[in-house]
Amino acid sequence: MLEKIHIFHTNDLHSHFKYWPRMQSYVKEQRKKLEKLGETSYLFDVGDHLDRSNVYTDATVGKGNVQLLNEAHYDVVTIGNNEGITLSHQELFHLYNDAKFEVVVANLYAADGNNPAWLKPYIVLTTEQGTKLGVIAATAMFEVYYEELDWQMDEARSTLLRLAHQLRKEVDIVVCLSHLGITEDELLAEECPEIDVIFGSHTHHVFPEGKYINGVLLTGGGKFGQYIGHVTIMYDKKIKKVVKKMDMLMHNKDLPIVQNEQDIVQFLEDEGKRILNTPVFITEKSYNKEWFHYSQLSDLFAHAILEKSGADCALFNAGIFLDGLPKGTVTALDLHRIFPHPINLCTIELSVTEMKEIYLQSKNEEWPYIELKGLGFRGVIFGKILTYGFSMNDDRQLLMNGKLADQDRIYKLVTLDLFTFGYFYPSFKYAKKQYILPDFLRNIMRDYGQRFFQQ
Repeated sequence: MLEKIHIFHTNDLHSHFKYWPRMQSYVKEQRKKLEKLGETSYLFDVGDHLDRSNVYTDATVGKGNVQLLNEAHYDVVTIGNNEGITLSHQELFHLYNDAKFEVVVANLYAADGNNPAWLKPYIVLTTEQGTKLGVIAATAMFEVYYEELDWQMDEARSTLLRLAHQLRKEVDIVVCLSHLGITEDELLAEECPEIDVIFGSHTHHVFPEGKYINGVLLTGGGKFGQYIGHVTIMYDKKIKKVVKKMDMLMHNKDLPIVQNEQDIVQFLEDEGKRILNTPVFITEKSYNKEWFHYSQLSDLFAHAILEKSGADCALFNAGIFLDGLPKGTVTALDLHRIFPHPINLCTIELSVTEMKEIYLQSKNEEWPYIELKGLGFRGVIFGKILTYGFSMNDDRQLLMNGKLADQDRIYKLVTLDLFTFGYFYPSFKYAKKQYILPDFLRNIMRDYGQRFFQQ
């Protein structure tokens, strides 16, 4: 006897709600039809459902996303890095308090041993016909960030391998929610044919009909609510084996339009703006932003991050300012508009030789015009690299705050965490550094502004 099991799946929505109403309406209708046919269906999300560059998500600290997942009747979700490292420890600890679905993450736990009740390494789902479906999951290895936020991580792939082998003896089907990226998914499939399906995410890859490696079906549904995926598993109950499995992506823009869907999406934005429209400080003048030059706003921001970090000097790109700071009352919404990025500060310890190398690299004439996507950046173009507190004279000597640098001293540079991943400054990846978490740039500007403008 063949049993047909359906799993609808989403990933990397990043709080792009444009197609959310029609996508969820479609899934609900499909699941109703399948129920009438006596076929079991589930709905999974593979992480990064939230993104704090969205005003509704930021205003509700992600709990608005959880409510949307509840209303859509999700069965199981895992967390991505946007859930895991853009929230404080307490915010993540309580994020899923009201969840009506299961949250599975096998490689994350609280440093103090006090795990939230929602955190499960795996779960077992049972279909209407009694077939047992084991669900395991893991999230991307941002260990340094998690440690700063009082979480600990186990290595993802080895954890999943252990659980898959364990569950294979107890269940009929094993599936994995992987917020690890396509490379890790492929390696996992090669090492673990015991897993039937790996639901992929994180690297925003697209597999229109899935991909098979070592007999394992891999999925990839892009990003930003582009697609909804539909995995079908054919399980032969007589021989107790999966005999067929397939995936199909549907483009959400092609799904039937839902009545008042624009009003639904607009409500989320309006609600976020309403919550964030609270005064944080008052300015006596406006502060302009520039993308290719130093500006009044970049000077102010440099003071803020130098004070926050206690560093000797600062480096950042001018493209992080999406707007200027207005004159008069400045609200949390204004700061979110200027700094929508889920970016943190990081201090890096560097020698004089390394500082000189960084300064020269910063003069790259192509960087300001890069249309950067990812690394936490939510702006338009990269903009000029701005340096504060360090420069070089005509003799190619390093100056620190106008004085010749001490050749024997190690200096502390404060910069944005996006520079520490090795893309722009490879040496940063291996240097001694300290991330300043959980505050985003807008939070640091808020705290500095409350002190600076109220003097």
